[in-house]
Amino acid sequence: MKTITMHVEEDVYASFQRRAKDREASASELIREAMSEYAERHFCVGSSVLDHAPASVGKVIRPLERDDDLLEEMLG
Repeated sequence: MKTITMHVEEDVYASFQRRAKDREASASELIREAMSEYAERHFCVGSSVLDHAPASVGKVIRPLERDDDLLEEMLG
């Protein structure tokens, strides 16, 4: 693990400290977690759509059938 020094606004750091206290963790742990999540979202090179979990968009209105014309429905 690499040690870094960074400057942040005092109110931002205070927010991390409050949240860390609620989660019984340290602000450093939360900042590491936030940095890891950011890196995964923005720095992933060559990732595939198959690497991501499906997003929930609500319930199924009706099952898809073989004769359904999806293009017509999208262009509607």
